[in-house]
Amino acid sequence: TFYDAFNPAAGKLFWDQINRELFPKKFDGWWLDATEPDLTKSPTLQGQRQAMHPTALGPASRVLNAFALVNARAVYDGQREAAPDERVFILTRSGFAGQQRYAAATWSGDTSATWQALHKQIAAGIGFCLSGVPWWSMDSGGFSVPPQFASRTPKEADVEEWRELNTRWFEFATFVPLLRAHGEFPFREMWDFGGDDSPAYQAQLKFDRIRYRLLPYIYSLAGEITHDGGTMMRGLVMDFPDDATARDITDQYLFGSAFLISPITAYKARNRQVYLPKDATWYDFWTGQSFAGGQSIDSAAAFDSMPVHIRAGSIIPFGPELQYTTEKQADPITLYVYTGADGAFTLYEDDGLTSGYEKGAFTQIQIKWNDAAKTLTIGKRQGSFSGMLSSRNFEIVLVGKDKPIGFAFTPKADRSVKYEGQSIDLRF
Repeated sequence: TFYDAFNPAAGKLFWDQINRELFPKKFDGWWLDATEPDLTKSPTLQGQRQAMHPTALGPASRVLNAFALVNARAVYDGQREAAPDERVFILTRSGFAGQQRYAAATWSGDTSATWQALHKQIAAGIGFCLSGVPWWSMDSGGFSVPPQFASRTPKEADVEEWRELNTRWFEFATFVPLLRAHGEFPFREMWDFGGDDSPAYQAQLKFDRIRYRLLPYIYSLAGEITHDGGTMMRGLVMDFPDDATARDITDQYLFGSAFLISPITAYKARNRQVYLPKDATWYDFWTGQSFAGGQSIDSAAAFDSMPVHIRAGSIIPFGPELQYTTEKQADPITLYVYTGADGAFTLYEDDGLTSGYEKGAFTQIQIKWNDAAKTLTIGKRQGSFSGMLSSRNFEIVLVGKDKPIGFAFTPKADRSVKYEGQSIDLRF
């Protein structure tokens, strides 16, 4: 049953039950499913739907869309009181304006495992983040599975399509605020898509590795969201408001300010049209080839790839190979610098666990590229936190029109430098 989350006493009771039964067992993330209350059936109305019971704020039909907000608030406030120094994380199936202040991320619910649903998720995520709520996710692969894919004795053609659908969805999901695979049978672990030697497994593993290597970039974007009101998944209108073509595009977006993401949403597609916004130079992430903005190009999309382009002037930090986030410190960091325009990036770090960042326990290192002077400046470290690296290594890889270099897990650095918190100028 659904409780009256709009009643503060009921919200407190909800948390008290969680606190008694679950929080002492060291759970520290909450998957709050079904946060969009169903309307009840009335036996006197012959099965027609009617509004829920009245709430503390009045008729449920007037306020029920905000259930997810006040439900998240009850958990957030309760945990912060019980353990003030621990971070809260909430995953909720419904959303409402402002819920990010309660550490709540929303996923798009029980989508279907179809190519059409995959395509629609792009616009869904863009629109959600444009609304001002930055934390969005989805069931990579779709939740509800059509019969031809869910069969215990599927046809070989259906197996191949199922693997490709999940692979393309995973490639897209690599570049959203939270990457998560979830759904009904068949199983979604990447090794279930044909084993270690299958193209589907190898492609998903490749993108999974990229996601972990991108953690310094992604976590810095998260820091910007928290401290400066940033957004990770950006509709093209946010960065290119004067580009009429870019404003109308619903199946491409920016991941941070550097990555232009153009997912593949058709079966057996090995290329797609990609629009490159004007007033910028763009680099193919995989090859390093450069393109002028303001044009559409036919972009290749092998099974283990999808169109990803980087804006000139971008500085992207990649960390070391990881199996889990706390396995090792982010050292060394490889800085891919995409030349052709001035650029800047602020590397943000904190302890990753506590609420110390709310009290100023975090660091920021501003990194700038001066294109005319061909100089990279790694600025003086600002701030501190317990356990931070006082000394670290940066490896710099320059990408340019006359130096096309694609992403590699083991790139050859143009320069390496030891950084101990003081400003460094590197001329190339």
